[in-house]
Order: sequence, then structure tokens, then C-alpha cells
Amino acid sequence: MRTFDDAGIFAGHTVLVRSDLNVPMDNGTITDRGRIAASAGTIRTLAEAGAKVIVMSHLGRPKGAPDPQYSLAPIAPELAEAIGRPVTFAADTVGDDAKARAAALSAGEVLLLENLRFNPGETSKDDAERREFAAQLAALADDFVSDGFGVVHRRQASVCDIAELLPHYAGSLVRAEVEVSDRLLNDPARPFTVVLGGSKVSDKLGVIDNLLDRADNLLIGGGMVFTFLAALGHPIGSSLVETDRIDDVKAHLKRSEAGDGAARIVLPTDIVMAEKFSADAEHWVAESAELESTPAGASALGLDIGPDTAQTYAEIIAGSTTVFWNGPMGVFEFAAFSAGTKAVAAALTDEGRSADIDAAKRLTVVGGGDSAAAVRSLGFADDAFGHISTGGGASLEYLEGKTLPGLDALG
Repeated sequence: MRTFDDAGIFAGHTVLVRSDLNVPMDNGTITDRGRIAASAGTIRTLAEAGAKVIVMSHLGRPKGAPDPQYSLAPIAPELAEAIGRPVTFAADTVGDDAKARAAALSAGEVLLLENLRFNPGETSKDDAERREFAAQLAALADDFVSDGFGVVHRRQASVCDIAELLPHYAGSLVRAEVEVSDRLLNDPARPFTVVLGGSKVSDKLGVIDNLLDRADNLLIGGGMVFTFLAALGHPIGSSLVETDRIDDVKAHLKRSEAGDGAARIVLPTDIVMAEKFSADAEHWVAESAELESTPAGASALGLDIGPDTAQTYAEIIAGSTTVFWNGPMGVFEFAAFSAGTKAVAAALTDEGRSADIDAAKRLTVVGGGDSAAAVRSLGFADDAFGHISTGGGASLEYLEGKTLPGLDALG
């Protein structure tokens, strides 16, 4: 993978930067600016070196045509604040406005194009259609810098095809993400603990398979825990379960129990159960093997790991030198079911570290997506952790050992 170590090589050049500015929005308001802040470094460095910078990104999942609710227009002022210089906005991607604004750029100026996914060529499965759109983008610039780690697992025009048309480099964000992921896979300081949560176990089976023989501990939480409990024969009420994945889970549990270097899989001993999925639902703590032993019975559902489990997980994490965490422990958006996620996050911080763990060697990684949103919404600062990934899906696929097309395209 080719990276640029001297931004001065771009002085006077027009540089296309593929960023990932796909931030969560609520009625036009950005609710988490993490990806904007993470993208700012490469853009700022290029602009300060005298490049004419054209930033491109997607937002949401429009269906290959302009859709006002997915416009990147609200992102432009936020990006300007993050990089400390003005950002102009083009109302299209490769149309007249984009061409005119790109041609008018001066050294150090920054332009943001409209949502790439407003053009069907961006995500097309047809190679020729993707390449045509990539060629139109490439015509705007002299060089291409790939800095959107959150999309490097996608074969898309602005991620892969454009790298065949312009001199190409990895940006500082992509480089940092790859370095951290490589350290997790190949050189973790021990003890190494992996914490996995979220709703679906199917999303994490590949990571479990690849890390089971690399980690020391594998802590399971979130909705995916109920497929594990079902695999052990425990009743789980109305909790989320993927019955078609029970055999896969059983196989992983068997590998763990057999030892031979496999990580210890740790499951919750207690669960916060609720009568319904609601922020104000009546709730209680039940032992993991007896989740239906309440008046609610089989209609109850689990929405968080219990307090005993949260304490156990926090102690294991605090005593680990390397920690990778992906997926909340419960429905953290509801205050009553956020305690497990908050306990895990606190244990990942330097303040949560055990006294016998060397701070200089410790690496704690929050694996993007809902995990990143959770730590910010629960009041934790980004710099409280060793690294917060910007790519949930990309991060998981890298740790599964998959080849990511966007990285492969950089050579």
C-alpha cells in the first residue's frame, strides 16, 4: 500500500480525497461528528501543503439519484470548522457546478462534492458503469488520496476504480487504521481481550473464527449473546436469536473449551430483562440460565448485560494490555440499559486500567460504528481510548482476514 510521507509533493496539484463523511443525522442535524474530525487531518495537511483539495464522500443510501435528505451540504460548514479553513460546496459530483468550482480552486482551497451515491455509477455492479463515473471524477484532478477507511471494503468507483486512473496514495487515516489492525492481528501485547456485542452474531462469526486462536479472552454481550445462551440450551424468552447460527456458535464454544491456545469465551452470568422494548419498560436482573423465571416469563426480552457481568467484564478488560471492542453490550440509547456498555467503555480508558498493566504498552481499540457512537453519547472523550476506528464493517472484515478491495487497489 503506497502512502504519502511528504505532502509537499502535491503543492499546486489538484488532489481528490475520498473521505468517509457518512455521519449519523437526525432531521438534518449531525448527531456524531467523529468521522468528520477523523477525516480532517489528511485534508488539512494537503491544503496547508498548497494542494487544491477536492473532497468526495457518500452519505446514507440514496438510490443512485439526488435526494435532499442525503445531501452533503450540511457537512461543508462542519468540515470547514474541523480543518480551520473555508470549504466550498458543489451541488453535483461531476456536473457543471463541480467542474467549474474545481477549475477555479487555488492552492490551499478545499471543495466538497455532493453525495457520490447520487450517481448510479458509484455503487454499480457493472464494471463499465463504475469506471465511467470514476473517469469523470478523475478528470477533475491530478492525484487521488484514499482516506475513507469506512468504505475500503466496498468495490465502488471512488474507492477502487479511480485508483487505476490517477497516481494514488493512502491518507493518514487509512494508514493509521491499517497499522492498528495489523497490530491486533499480528503483534498484540498480552493479555489480549476481544469484546463483541451488537445485535447479530452472524455479523461477528468471521471475527470470532479468526481471532479465537489469537486472543486470550473473548467477551460476548449485546443481542448476539442470546444465540450463545440458546446454544447452551438456556431459555431466552423473547430475546433476539438467530436460530440458523446456533450450530456455528456451538462449534466456536467447543473450540474454546478444547483449549489448545484458543481464547476463553466468556458469557454473561446475568442479564437485564424487560417486559418490552421501550426506554421506560419495567426491567429486572435475571440469572443467564433462568431468564424466564419471572412473571413476564417467555415474553420477556434481554436488553443489557447484568451488573455482575459488567463488573466481571470490566475487570478482565482492565487487566488486559490489548483490547478490541466492537458492538454495545445492550440498548445503550435507553438509559436504563446502558450500564453494561458504559462499564466496558470505562474499563478501556487509561483510568480504568489495572495498576499492573503498563500504560505505554496498552492499546485499546473501539471498533467504530455503534461502539464509537456509544462512547461519545455516554460522555467519553475520543482521546480516552488508544484508537477509535471510523470503519465498523471495514474494521471487522480486516480482522476476519479478508482482502479489502479499496486497500488492494492502492498496491
